Amino acid sequence: MHYIYGINSVTEALKARGRAFEWVGMAKERHDIRLQRLIEDCRRLSVPVRFLQRTELDRMAGNAAHQGVVAVTSAKQYNDLADVIAAKRGNYSLLVVLDGVEDPHNLGAILRTADAAGANGVVIPERRAAAVTGTVTKASAGASEHLPIAKVTNIARSVEELKENNIWTVGLDERGTKTYDSLDYKMDCALVLGGEGKGLHDLVKRKCDFLVSIPMLGKVPSLNVSVAAAVVLYEIVRQRRAAEEASNQK
Repeated sequence: MHYIYGINSVTEALKARGRAFEWVGMAKERHDIRLQRLIEDCRRLSVPVRFLQRTELDRMAGNAAHQGVVAVTSAKQYNDLADVIAAKRGNYSLLVVLDGVEDPHNLGAILRTADAAGANGVVIPERRAAAVTGTVTKASAGASEHLPIAKVTNIARSVEELKENNIWTVGLDERGTKTYDSLDYKMDCALVLGGEGKGLHDLVKRKCDFLVSIPMLGKVPSLNVSVAAAVVLYEIVRQRRAAEEASNQK
């Protein structure tokens, strides 16, 4: 059995229709409007609801951060890389490629930001990296249920495949010769991010078309990977929106 937990996570998973729901467990003592809305969503979709003690929900979720809601579902369905490439949401493609992000909270935060920034989807490796677990779904506030996610065997090869599909690859690296905001992102592109503490693998770094860095003006030499992802993704959004607004004013 697979568990997802948290009100937003379960609500978004129901909306996305990407999982089969066995049933949803809810805390007996919780009676607020948010839970009532979720109960109505479950009934509308014919998903059984069970009312349980919080200790039982704690056991299912593996922690107490479930907000009184835990769902028993099928596993997350991953996409092929070709599906992610094809899932264009604007004038230009935008993908996020993760080269070994291991912390589930970081992965969840990146998925949430990628969805908010209008990305096609996210690419993650099969091994030595976080997968989309209940913790990731909760950290993403349910964005993981809407965003196409490809799980691939080789990130370096996937970067090559993106380039073969005319998608420019932009690696974020503290030794990058360009600052992240000096690059023109009005192009089909993929942002490539390394894992915590290790950054991009050398082979992946060599395959990127551009390497960019975020200026660090304080004593700490780098940002958390999920924060760094948000900084660059919203620079991409800013540039593209500015270009669209300028075009509309002509």
